[in-house]
Amino acid sequence: MPNTSNYAEVWNSELLEILVQGTLTSPFVTSNVRWVGAKTFHFTQMSTSGYKNHSRTGGWNAGTYAQTDVPFTVTHDRDIEFLVDKADVDETNATASAQNISRVFEQTQVVPETDALFFSTVAQKAKATEGYFSSTAAADYTKENVFGKLKTILSAGKLRRYRARGSLIMYVTSDIMDKLEQSTDFTRKIELTQIAEGGIGIETRVTEMDGVPIMEVIDDERFYDKFNWEPDDGGFEPATGAHKINVLVACGETCKTVPKISSIYFFAPGAHTKGDGYLYQNRSLSDTFVFPNGKDNKIDSVFVDTDTSAVA
Repeated sequence: MPNTSNYAEVWNSELLEILVQGTLTSPFVTSNVRWVGAKTFHFTQMSTSGYKNHSRTGGWNAGTYAQTDVPFTVTHDRDIEFLVDKADVDETNATASAQNISRVFEQTQVVPETDALFFSTVAQKAKATEGYFSSTAAADYTKENVFGKLKTILSAGKLRRYRARGSLIMYVTSDIMDKLEQSTDFTRKIELTQIAEGGIGIETRVTEMDGVPIMEVIDDERFYDKFNWEPDDGGFEPATGAHKINVLVACGETCKTVPKISSIYFFAPGAHTKGDGYLYQNRSLSDTFVFPNGKDNKIDSVFVDTDTSAVA
């Protein structure tokens, strides 16, 4: 008997590969905090006065110190649920299963939002700190000047202190990375890499400058200084008046994304009252903080350069 199956209607249980850039800010995620309230942890700030001239006639100079207990409250509270009807699971050969929904949601929503929260928070802190922000038209970056511009950024304020400690990471747009790759101001190493078909590819991307790792933000929809976290379709989008980030520098010692709650629940049909299907629920309570230094309690470890044009 001939095979009469309509192959166009045969469901493939495998999902198409999701091509999105992974989490870029994972080095800044920490769970090493001491919680003292439902959504609050404390950070101790301390400063001291310095030496004074010693008198050989006796006595000691009195100094002062200040210690402040500062509370930080986590406010980025997000949740979602999906109901997968039993018929959808059967008819699609389980491609709509909770496992696949969870994987797609994490890749396409959670990962970009984690980065967007970090980038925008650090950018706003930098823009509120004199000497740690600038504004440059994206077109003003060229292969002739990009190296010098990035060197200048890494020398701003007290960033040299953190650069020497090896705790800075620089994030740049793909366009800036392209121009840096073409710059003639320094010598780069060209490495040969194997590609899938067995041929040879040439890898020339710059990954470090003066000991500071440089990370390219390919999926740049997460690379703005301000976001609207409540668009009609869910997720997030650049806020009106937001600016695209050209370059962002963050410090692993003082910039932290702090997760408080990460809950995922899965209920089989009959175990809930939402309908005849599988129920997936996901909640995340987290936030990003930029801490001051321990000397004078000032923020001096971040920098942002944004595009001059704003989102309409």
